[in-house]
Amino acid sequence: MTHIVHGSSKSKTTIPTTTDIRDRLKSYGSKGETYSDILARLMDTADYDLFMGRMYARLDEKDQFVSLDELE
Repeated sequence: MTHIVHGSSKSKTTIPTTTDIRDRLKSYGSKGETYSDILARLMDTADYDLFMGRMYARLDEKDQFVSLDELE
């Protein structure tokens, strides 16, 4: 079991995880990025994707959404 330290310089927390998950998380990062940076970016992307999914669903419900594929 590996522990990932997450947090700012003021407060940190340890998240128990397997070595495989830690290595996978590390593969999403760039040189100089902390685990906290990587996790924040991944969560921001997930939040954005969830938001966009909800917006497309609302447009589709109102029959106002036309996909680009339908325009061809």
